[in-house]
Amino acid sequence: MSALEVTGVGLLATVQDRGRFGLLDQGVGVSGAADGASAALGNRLVANAPDAAVIEALFGSLAVRARGTVVVAVTGAYCPLTVTARDGRTRGAAMYELITLADGDELRLGAPSTGLRAYLAVRGGADVPAVLGSRSTDTLAGLGPAALGVGDLLPIGDLVDGEPVVDAVAAPWGTGASAPVAVLDALLGPRDDWFAPAAIALLRTREFTVAPASDRVGVRLEGPAPLERSVTRELPSEPVATGSLQVPADGHPLVFLADHPVTGGYPVIAVLTEASIACAAQLAPGARVRFRLR
Repeated sequence: MSALEVTGVGLLATVQDRGRFGLLDQGVGVSGAADGASAALGNRLVANAPDAAVIEALFGSLAVRARGTVVVAVTGAYCPLTVTARDGRTRGAAMYELITLADGDELRLGAPSTGLRAYLAVRGGADVPAVLGSRSTDTLAGLGPAALGVGDLLPIGDLVDGEPVVDAVAAPWGTGASAPVAVLDALLGPRDDWFAPAAIALLRTREFTVAPASDRVGVRLEGPAPLERSVTRELPSEPVATGSLQVPADGHPLVFLADHPVTGGYPVIAVLTEASIACAAQLAPGARVRFRLR
């Protein structure tokens, strides 16, 4: 059986698929790849079924060794790639293209020049046990497989859908994550009426900075001033969606990502579009952000 042996891990590497659905009423979030668009593209490149699991690597710095001949593709954050054969010879490889690894070849992802999360898709998918219908690691709930560590062996499954039809694709980074100031599209509500007009104006016109405390739960933002509320009473906990722009008590918003809680007691001033959620998942600490509100 073909497999990938993990030989190096940086900050965090997890197995992710599209997530676990239909369990919100039981308090179980969807989870799944933080940048779902990049993960899905990797699966399409290697001709996997949509539910195939990939590896999500935070800030690159992932290395895997092929056990048997495997075909992979790397999408998401721009990482330098190198392949080292058993005999020590090294060759370059490229993002967004098919890479064939012979038995014993090691693929190494360096730190990204742009973006935050890279996705390694292997033809057939990472065949780890599913928990509640998904192979995703939920870092908040503690569900799914543990974060990857050196020495882990990931069996490769058979979740394929035909044969690959292209060798490479152009990097689809039109979402703005690579721009000097990322622009995130969002729809106002459902609790925008809990905020003063000046807070809405600030959200429309000013830049925010991604804080270091961001993770798979959410992207924490620091703005020029707190978003002032016009309604100060407590809000009963209510459901929150991925992409919700929640404003905690300190007035500085955070964008909920894949591992967010299913309910929250702070008002949500706006909700990001699906494309902007993928963009937000690629924003590294220190990145600058603006909102385009509808």
